Amino acid sequence: MDDAAGVLARADFFDICDDEQLRMLGFAGDRKHFAADAVIYKAGDAPAGAFVLIEGTVKARHEGAEAGKPYALSEPGSVISPTALILEKPRPVTFTAVTDCELLFVPRTAFLKLARQYPELAQRAAQRIEADLGRYMHALEPLKGRMKGA
Repeated sequence: MDDAAGVLARADFFDICDDEQLRMLGFAGDRKHFAADAVIYKAGDAPAGAFVLIEGTVKARHEGAEAGKPYALSEPGSVISPTALILEKPRPVTFTAVTDCELLFVPRTAFLKLARQYPELAQRAAQRIEADLGRYMHALEPLKGRMKGA
């Protein structure tokens, strides 16, 4: 398996892909370097795909009503904005490189083309995103009472 496909194979979200699909996405992917303090994308931007962390640390900061304490991602294989593989929608989060970072950019166009060729991949992607959103909503449940009382 080539380098980009290997990066994707280590990324949790892309375990929905078989080896051939990983190769095709890896071929379409673009390895990018971000210097420390560089903005990967800003809140309000609609990224054209997802990023997979290869090396380094990135910081995520929610904007607007969801604003809270920033959090960091430093685990190789962490996927930044997997929903951007399917939806062209502005994101409420700004991602910034904390250290020099290497990321693999996976374009939405490539993922959607692959999903059209492999309907079972599209189904697995939808199930994965639905499960991730369910976990996110469950994590917010304890805050619901505080938000109503505010």
